[in-house]
Amino acid sequence: MPIALISDIHSNIEALGVVLKDIEAQGIKEIYCLGDLVGYGPNPAEIVEHSMEWKITLMGNHDEAVIKEAYGFNPVAKQAVAWTRDQLRPGFLSGRSKKERWKVLCNLALTHTIDGALFVHGSPRDPTMEYILRSDCIDLTGGVPDKIRDIFSRFERLCFVGHTHDPGIITEESQFIAPKECHERWDFPAGKKFIVNIGSVGQPRDGDVRSCYAVYYGDRVEWRRVEYEYKTTMQKIFNTPQLDPRAGERLAHGR
Repeated sequence: MPIALISDIHSNIEALGVVLKDIEAQGIKEIYCLGDLVGYGPNPAEIVEHSMEWKITLMGNHDEAVIKEAYGFNPVAKQAVAWTRDQLRPGFLSGRSKKERWKVLCNLALTHTIDGALFVHGSPRDPTMEYILRSDCIDLTGGVPDKIRDIFSRFERLCFVGHTHDPGIITEESQFIAPKECHERWDFPAGKKFIVNIGSVGQPRDGDVRSCYAVYYGDRVEWRRVEYEYKTTMQKIFNTPQLDPRAGERLAHGR
């Protein structure tokens, strides 16, 4: 049974809406979210509401920052975290829905494993915070960097991540392969291990403004890109004084 893998929605309801329609059009019933429901964008409550319908939703670093503290965040991200916390954290007189959304956010799991496949927001070593970047694959001696070697030792067969907003495959030989370099599909041969970055629904950073997500078929993964009205999301951010305009401007560039 195929599983739709989504990540890094970042309170972007316009992007999520078109992705969910695309998932439904393919007849896919199971959705796993690898974290960062919130942060940067203008519709955190709506995204958390949607997450209640998915089979698995994991904790991302922005979700964690909202319920705890924004350690190591840049000013744009930290500003969004503070505003998002104000929108979501219930008070004594808050209604049931707001309290339920907060409870959901506070109880997100860090990892999930099925059939040798590990699902996590950041990395097996640090589920919410550590980035696995394409630049981590580079070793000037031509070997496999220690970081990549260590991460591969921590999962059985496959490791699906988000966090960097940069979709692609990392091989055991420390090669990074972008979706456009493999026709948006990668097959998993027996006996091989791979790290799979599924990309970002709400804030792509690979130069493509379209939402990105992936579908896992057990023996392969396929990435999908879906156009959405990013200008609508941009304007919402511009109209929210507590959010930095730069969080909106970057949506027009996919960076």
